[in-house]
Amino acid sequence: MNFAMIFYLLGRVIQVVGAMMAAPCVVALIYRERSGIFFLFCGIAMFAVGTLFTIKKPANKKFYSREGFVMTALSWIVLSATGAIPFWLSGEIPSYTDALFECISGFTTTGASIVPAVEDLSHCVNFWRCFIQLIGGMGVLVFLLALLPVTGQDLYIMKAESPGPNVGKLVPKVRQTAYYLYVIYFLLTGALIVSLIIAGMPVFDSICTAFATTSTGGFGVRNDSISSYAPQVQYVIAAFLFLSGFNYNFYFYFKSGHWKDAFKIEEVRLYAGIFIFILLVIAGALIFISGMDTESAFRHSFFQVGSIMTTAGFSSADFDMWPAICRELLILLMFIGGCAGSTCGGIKVSRLLLYIKMIKREVSGLCHPKSVSVIKMDGKKVDGAILKSAMVFLSAYAVIFVVSILLISLDGFDFTTDFTAVASALGNIGPGFSGVGPTKNFTAFSDFSKYVLMFDMLAGRLELFPMLVLLTPATWKRR
Repeated sequence: MNFAMIFYLLGRVIQVVGAMMAAPCVVALIYRERSGIFFLFCGIAMFAVGTLFTIKKPANKKFYSREGFVMTALSWIVLSATGAIPFWLSGEIPSYTDALFECISGFTTTGASIVPAVEDLSHCVNFWRCFIQLIGGMGVLVFLLALLPVTGQDLYIMKAESPGPNVGKLVPKVRQTAYYLYVIYFLLTGALIVSLIIAGMPVFDSICTAFATTSTGGFGVRNDSISSYAPQVQYVIAAFLFLSGFNYNFYFYFKSGHWKDAFKIEEVRLYAGIFIFILLVIAGALIFISGMDTESAFRHSFFQVGSIMTTAGFSSADFDMWPAICRELLILLMFIGGCAGSTCGGIKVSRLLLYIKMIKREVSGLCHPKSVSVIKMDGKKVDGAILKSAMVFLSAYAVIFVVSILLISLDGFDFTTDFTAVASALGNIGPGFSGVGPTKNFTAFSDFSKYVLMFDMLAGRLELFPMLVLLTPATWKRR
């Protein structure tokens, strides 16, 4: 284990967090808010600490898969632990456990909150909640790679942090790949800010909401999330949620002029198909079962399918009161999630596609034992190691899910609350149903349950394995 390199990179991460705190300081100056002083002091202190860690560059820069996983897990823990300090020191979130929960929820783009009334928070604190979602959406280490080459083996870091069953390079150099990812990401965010302002949303709300939308994070600046905004605002957000769920390879193909190849991506086609199908089913149920008018039914269905499938977690209505079929389909979407290579959480559409193809191959093999079939995606053979990894991921996901439900059940809430709270945390979604529905939050859970859910949020954002590697004793043995 190259501890010197890990500490050096952690120093870089702490520097980035410290530098980022300049943004809420500017917001505090604009609105003349006292809480900005805590961001200023914390930012200076963190940048100084990070600089101490990085004064001396390690002589040994070898960095492999094990270090990549450990570095990624530790980075996100350090990010959250330091990013929560201004929440706590300002007194706006009095408990450090709650501040840490809010910060982990932000960085992991979960959007689960313990704040009962976000409108009571200062502008700079609300801005920080949404800003950390913007950075966490694509990954702070990917952001670091876009700014400077960190090691000679940057792909190990990128693989450990990026969502999905497989990470490739859009261009030959990892740093260039990270750069292009963030360019696409920021262009989407900028386009959304402009669109929301044109649609009539206040400028501050537009900026914060855009940060929380393209990151598929879901933190809002109003107590009712998005419900009280005009219908045209809800349509704009829903459309960008849908776009944010796409694999970013889709946009890279467009940038490169290969737009036909973009529409040939199987995962993107399945994602769009599931999205449209469930949108229409829920809209139909709202019209024929709930008696909702056609426009409202379509708008709320479009919005909530986009919000839950992309794991953003915004709400335009109290979907906990919708017919059973609507709630059950939304719970299904909580597990599916968006595309790999996007900012979405969940199991991912690419894995679902692999599972379908694996089942199809197994059934075909039972019917024709002597046949030899190869699983392909986008016309290319899928390596056996990727198929194995997808199955191990599903097994680990199920084990963590069940154990987490058992642990938080000690608080004595109903099964729906526990089940959807864990599904929300592990899938990085935000709201669930019953006690953690769209009109409620996670503040009622005990500190112990909050730490369980914090682990789930981090594990879900990092695709499980970095957190599991960090906790495995064999990781720390010297070879």
